[in-house]
Amino acid sequence: MRHGKKIKHLGRTAAHRKAMLANMGASLIEHKRIKTTVSKAKALKQYIEPLITKSKEDNTHNRRIVFSYLRNKYAVAELFREVVDKVGDRPGGYTRIIRTGNRLGDNAEMCIIELVDFNELYTNEKAKKSKSRRSRRGGKKKSAETGDHSSEAQAAAKPVAAEPSKSEAAEVPAEAPSAEAEQAQESAPEEQQSAEAQDQKAELEQKPEEADGEEGKEKES
Repeated sequence: MRHGKKIKHLGRTAAHRKAMLANMGASLIEHKRIKTTVSKAKALKQYIEPLITKSKEDNTHNRRIVFSYLRNKYAVAELFREVVDKVGDRPGGYTRIIRTGNRLGDNAEMCIIELVDFNELYTNEKAKKSKSRRSRRGGKKKSAETGDHSSEAQAAAKPVAAEPSKSEAAEVPAEAPSAEAEQAQESAPEEQQSAEAQDQKAELEQKPEEADGEEGKEKES
């Protein structure tokens, strides 16, 4: 009987179980997320979280203890450098288990175990929800009132275009004449002069004819 045995044996010997958990812990630290069965994920959660707590104090003693569990120097270096920067302020609960359904074949319960602070999607959604919950009652009313006041202030601040008075309208100079009007004014006196010259020529032609007629009459008489 297994009375008082809290360790999950996972159907393996002690050496096999420790090697498997060390390998899974190193993979979790390296990739920040792995897919496994629910029973293995729960065993890994109990195995890896105390090591993350140890990594908050970076000294040789803690590094050697963590290395004795993980047995991978690259995973230990990443744990004490990258992971601690994001996990340092969190008081426990460094991992999250997300169930993904049952596996085909043996119908085992599958899940994803990940480091909480490296999932940006979940953290952003929680931040947005927390911000929306902090809003006070009547905030919308206040925002609507402030919006009305601001629109009224903007309308009052806009300068109204003043209509020009009669005196100002009288002072406005007339528009300059166009080029066609100037040409017409210049050509008018020339036309008048040509018309006067033609009249003078006609008068001169009529005078000799009248003189010839008078001379003929005198001869007949």
